[in-house]
Amino acid sequence: MRMLLPLTISLMSVAFCVTAQEKPGMTAIDMLNVPGLSDPQLSPDGSALAYVFGESDWEANKRINHIWMKRLPDGEAFQMTFGEEGETSPRWSPDSSHIAFLTEREDDERNQIYVISANGGEARVLTDLDTAPGSLSWAPDGESIYFLANIPKTEEEKKKDELKDDVFAFDNDWKHRHLWQVTIADGTVTQVTEGDFSINSYDVSRDGETLVIQRAPSPLLDDSFNSELYVVDIAVNSWRQLTDNSQREGNGELSPDGSMVLYVSDTNSHGENYYDRNLFVIPVTGGEPQLLLEDMPYSVMDATWSQEGEAILFSANTGVRSNVFKVGVPSEELTQLSNGDHALGGWSYLPEIDAHVATVSTATNPGDVFQMRDGVVSQLTNAFDYVAQDFWLPRQEAITWEGADGETVEGVLYYPRNFQEGQRSPLIVQTHGGPRSSDKLSFPGARVFVQLATSHGWFVLKPNYRGSTGYGDEFMRNQFGNYWDQSHLDVITGVDHLIAEGLVDPDRMAKMGWSAGGHMTNKIVTHTDRFKAASSGAGAANWLSMYSQTDIRLHRGNWFGGGPWTEDAPIEQYWEQSPLREAWKVTTPTLLLVGEEDARVPAPQSVEFYRALKVNGVETELYMAPREGHGWRELRHQLFKINKEMSWFEKHVLGQDYEWESAPESEESDEPETESAD
Repeated sequence: MRMLLPLTISLMSVAFCVTAQEKPGMTAIDMLNVPGLSDPQLSPDGSALAYVFGESDWEANKRINHIWMKRLPDGEAFQMTFGEEGETSPRWSPDSSHIAFLTEREDDERNQIYVISANGGEARVLTDLDTAPGSLSWAPDGESIYFLANIPKTEEEKKKDELKDDVFAFDNDWKHRHLWQVTIADGTVTQVTEGDFSINSYDVSRDGETLVIQRAPSPLLDDSFNSELYVVDIAVNSWRQLTDNSQREGNGELSPDGSMVLYVSDTNSHGENYYDRNLFVIPVTGGEPQLLLEDMPYSVMDATWSQEGEAILFSANTGVRSNVFKVGVPSEELTQLSNGDHALGGWSYLPEIDAHVATVSTATNPGDVFQMRDGVVSQLTNAFDYVAQDFWLPRQEAITWEGADGETVEGVLYYPRNFQEGQRSPLIVQTHGGPRSSDKLSFPGARVFVQLATSHGWFVLKPNYRGSTGYGDEFMRNQFGNYWDQSHLDVITGVDHLIAEGLVDPDRMAKMGWSAGGHMTNKIVTHTDRFKAASSGAGAANWLSMYSQTDIRLHRGNWFGGGPWTEDAPIEQYWEQSPLREAWKVTTPTLLLVGEEDARVPAPQSVEFYRALKVNGVETELYMAPREGHGWRELRHQLFKINKEMSWFEKHVLGQDYEWESAPESEESDEPETESAD
């Protein structure tokens, strides 16, 4: 198979032609109006592509998704669905004649399953459920669709809700999620699994006779780490447990000959947690799992069997890139099938026609769909051609430097529009969330406003600090037992590298990040005063209180040597690692942003840090976004974040005003009065 590299190079060359500097830079509105393309689904016969295409609707204050289709190889892409609330999750029938999808239409109280002919026309509703379905999958015979949905409330529970007799038990206000099946002919819904457990994921065997199910004690996030894999014989409803290790297994899939089950888990060969996501196979009759590619330094994203089962195809995070690989079973011979400066999304493989499909994000393309089939790579959509044609886009490159302990660290550097050799420019350092993640050579999303910042003359550095994935277990597990060992030093040494290279002005630097990137920002401002401004989004400040507040606790124990509530608990380690402990050291003007309904890094974490900074006389402001969870989704909230962070940095680092952008239908600035944060 040919690699994707020639295509990515050709895409990049479009933007960096001689007329590039004459193009306008992207504004905040331009970035927020870039469409989203996701969930590419190739029809089983390879004749057509369906995908989700979302555009910003400023009146609705959100992105509205619709399903689009393109006939292959040369048809024009066209919109298939037009519902006011949008549509998601297109799934082809086995004979490629119909597409199932999720939407909420006029008479629906929540999402339901609809089916539409591949030739177009009116969609037909299949379900009328009390709870929203998800994870659609056609049965191989095409006569029904499997899906996951929560158990509906009983009539007694509904009556209590109407009477406001609705006191609930904390952490127990949920219903189990189970597997269901709906027939295409008449919409009959059948519950496939039942019991005191929840189904997190499932896979239907190619012959339709067997299910591989990931089963957990509850739908709570923490309980996903106590999930196990089961094989279910559908005809007789017999269950066989395959794993018993209190670790999280996913992507379970039966081999074509029915002898093995493939799965992915962030464990090692001994079943210990907090490792890069690895490939495993286990006999369908049970036994010891086999870890494939034990020494591979990459983190597996998704995986599936080949047509004959002699190999496994998988996508993997390789640091600042992601690519597709093939590994022989049982030979473990590894072959890399794609290469290039890109990040893949929505990858899937159709073994019957030996075809890969994925979105490919590059420096100049947010993620059009590509296909790799019969040794030929082809671009299937051109939704984002306008971006490189209409706008100046920043040069980006992968860089490496030496960490404080001599380890090689990698990151992505974006150059300012006015860059000149020998002239130093201001710098914004952006640290990614996770922390088990990595920043890649790709088109940055609007929330981090790289295109806007570089157009205004800033360098932007995204360091893949210690704790990031794609660099092997040792690199990622540096945070195991001691969160702030090398990770924050990797950020500082990356900055020092850019200063030593003569690129960055050491007196004009800002720091920002969200989630784990916010944790990092909180730590950095207690560690150094070199940054003249900082913005912490959904950042943890007090690891002790964070343990009680968050919806996921397992990794906190990994980072600090155990939970904080047991006898001989490592309380000192939790407090020692908390930025709040050293808040008295902070002098950097620090902006704080958080979603009011954030369950992952709850708002009280930002409140604690804000209070500490205020008491110590540090210039700070805290903004909460109503209705928002861990990531801000509403368009006006995203626009506020861009405006506020850019104005904060321009004011405190460059000593100048920033002109706020308004939503398209608004003539007035949305800039708040700063004293409202008090």
